[in-house]
Amino acid sequence: MFERHAGSERVVLASLDFGEPDYADSVEELQRLAESAQLDVAGLIEGRRARPDAALFAGSGKVDEIATMVRATDAGVVIFNHALSPAQERNLEKLLECRVVDRTSLILDIFARRAQSAEAQLQIELAQLGHISTRLVRGWTHLERQKGGVGLRGPGETQLETDRRLIGKRVKLLKDRLAKQHRQRTIQRRARSRGRVMSVSLVGYTNTGKSTLFNTLTHAGSYAADQLFATLDTTTRQLYLPNAGEIVLSDTVGFITRLPHTLVESFRATLEETIQADLLLHVVDAGSPNRDKQIAEVNKVLAEIGALHVPQILVMNKIDLGTIEPGVEQDEYGNITRIRVSAKTGAGITALRDVLTQMSQRHREPAAPQLSTAIINNEYHPELD
Repeated sequence: MFERHAGSERVVLASLDFGEPDYADSVEELQRLAESAQLDVAGLIEGRRARPDAALFAGSGKVDEIATMVRATDAGVVIFNHALSPAQERNLEKLLECRVVDRTSLILDIFARRAQSAEAQLQIELAQLGHISTRLVRGWTHLERQKGGVGLRGPGETQLETDRRLIGKRVKLLKDRLAKQHRQRTIQRRARSRGRVMSVSLVGYTNTGKSTLFNTLTHAGSYAADQLFATLDTTTRQLYLPNAGEIVLSDTVGFITRLPHTLVESFRATLEETIQADLLLHVVDAGSPNRDKQIAEVNKVLAEIGALHVPQILVMNKIDLGTIEPGVEQDEYGNITRIRVSAKTGAGITALRDVLTQMSQRHREPAAPQLSTAIINNEYHPELD
């Protein structure tokens, strides 16, 4: 049932159903996340509850069931398909006698493994520090058992304060470095804007084929794989269109259900390429039964980062896996809404290039002079003359 990775960490997955409509999808994603982290998954424990337990998240009976599997499989980590509080993690670790991490920690770990550029590494470290700062007490839980022994309680508290101060300094340093890179990107965007070069960003759910489409259009050779979060670094290339000149195309990190807020905040600098784009190509897995939910989840994150106002076209990718034909769909006003393509086989790519050419030609047209509100409303005000 689970893919084994020789020499990797053995883990038990735990997931509770609280009645959410997307529960089954989230469990499948948890398993894929574990595969992406190359973990040796020993098993999956599931259960149903009306609400999380304040102390253990799961009920005591379910925790006993997890403990039994941990001992039987000699697993060293239990991964919950949920966000756990620091207190819940500590309580579970005491009962299960192994490390306990939540979905957020797993995603952060995958991001840390995949980050290649210096900027992505800075952003991941910033997100990890934000997550770790609430869990500093974990490393000093042995002091709680000492009942205030001589020479123990004071140093423990001092160490925690020191850790927090060091983390605070490191966070400030990371934010300063990211701000510097943000200023550099702003200068580059202004230069493109002066030349009226259209900026296009690929966005979408993770593993929908954004990087494959990016490579097909630009021949960039960016890393693409059938795994979650194959791309973390925003890659930008110039794409030449014969009848419209050059445009700038950017490939961005994929989104996922319950994407940790700390990651969204840390990657805000990178995602500004999306916010400042002239057009978003929202890449969708056309054959996924969950595509509508995934589209909604991507739009939710776009709204969170302030990019929902940017015009977008849905690119229905992977049509080669089904019976969908390539083509372009328009609304009743003649606006292009969807393009059906296969980045893998190239079907529909010519139509996509034609659409980008039309959009770029419009973008390069001289801007119409802006009329004052008074003139638009047919009002005359002498003081405006």
